[in-house]
Amino acid sequence: MADFDLVVLGAGSGGYAAALRAAQLGYSVAMIEKDQVGGTCLHRGCIPTKAILHAAEIADAARHGAEFGVHATIDRIDLAGVLAYADATVARLHKGLSGLIRSREITVISGEGRLLPAEQTDQPPRVAVGDRVITGRHLVLASGSEPRSLPGLEIDGHRVITSDHALRLETLPRSAIVLGGGVIGVEYASAWRSFGVEVTVVEALPRLLPNEEPELSAGLERAFRKRRITALTGAPMAEVEVGDDRVRLTLSTGRAVEADLLLVAVGRGPRSDGLGYEDAGVALDRGFVRVSERLAASTPNTYAVGDLVAGLQLAHRGFAHGIFVAEEIAAAEGRSDRAPVPVRDRDVPRVTYSDPEVASVGLGEEAARAEYGDAVTISYDLAGNGRSQILRTAGTVKLVRAPDGPVVGVHLLGARVGELIGEAQLITAWEAHPEDVAAAIHAHPTQTEALGEAHLALAGKPLHVHG
Repeated sequence: MADFDLVVLGAGSGGYAAALRAAQLGYSVAMIEKDQVGGTCLHRGCIPTKAILHAAEIADAARHGAEFGVHATIDRIDLAGVLAYADATVARLHKGLSGLIRSREITVISGEGRLLPAEQTDQPPRVAVGDRVITGRHLVLASGSEPRSLPGLEIDGHRVITSDHALRLETLPRSAIVLGGGVIGVEYASAWRSFGVEVTVVEALPRLLPNEEPELSAGLERAFRKRRITALTGAPMAEVEVGDDRVRLTLSTGRAVEADLLLVAVGRGPRSDGLGYEDAGVALDRGFVRVSERLAASTPNTYAVGDLVAGLQLAHRGFAHGIFVAEEIAAAEGRSDRAPVPVRDRDVPRVTYSDPEVASVGLGEEAARAEYGDAVTISYDLAGNGRSQILRTAGTVKLVRAPDGPVVGVHLLGARVGELIGEAQLITAWEAHPEDVAAAIHAHPTQTEALGEAHLALAGKPLHVHG
């Protein structure tokens, strides 16, 4: 007999989603967490960083208020006040989540869990937490991810920091180098520049946000130049020298950049080392848990979710994974009459909350051509959108369509375009044709009109675009 129907190792987005949904389906659930429920997203990632970015937006609004006839000045950026605002936001959400977990009668076990090898073939999965051993008929691995570094680059938490350290800075640097032009690096560069920091972003690949469409990367780089953010792309790191009050980064090109601190934002890696996964027979690949399409791991009755599964590292992907696994178990045991649909990364929306924002869902142009043999694309400039003009934002909507078929990709650049990704996801997930969306009436003046206008153009009846 197992202690619980389901044991979840990790209480981040994927873990707590699996726990909540399983409890809702009538299962007894234990969730093991060494820190706090909510995981990286709630405490060190999505929520605090987006709160900081909102504070940065307010700083920019005050700084540029005269353009709108509102004259204001900024006396100073109170970093402690910004972080207190972010912390208060996190605390409110954590309190709500903790209450929800208690109301579902989920057992939360504090401590670091470690998988134990099965002593016999029919033994349920076992997790050791200190001297205690917890068993479950089913096990969900949700131990998440942690910041990566590069060989030879030592993180000291003072001059060379990660995003975790950035959330605890006591003062803003006068200048900063951001090593990595992906989502985390771009977001911190954007926020720090709004706070008055001189920022240089260094990216080894040829462009910022290399996983997004080239047009969006180019537009973001133009916007960053206007904001006086220096972006050095196609520039791998060669050496880092740390002094008492400066950091010097030398690139493979021989160029050197100096700043008060260096933020290492080269991605996140799976947190699987030292947790007994391989000893228990769980197959790994570069630290990621190998799973089937239905998120089953190599050992019986074991699943993995979120950042432990290779692919997009996004909280809402982990959340969807957690729900899927709970419903998958329920369907296999006859508690649900419908098997859930597997989560595909191409259906997961992606948002970078910089200024301007970048948002996308579905396939890019190159991936669509590889899958369908060809693709039809169209780009709509936000210069033709009334609401975007009011917001003084430049940007674009790029649509990717399968030949004579549905829209398979939507890619957006501009202020607040992350709020448009919900409709974009419905378009790609429901395989809408351009004519379907073109027939929908979008409120005026809104930025959602840009989606409508782009689909009108793709349907062959452009109004506010040439063609």
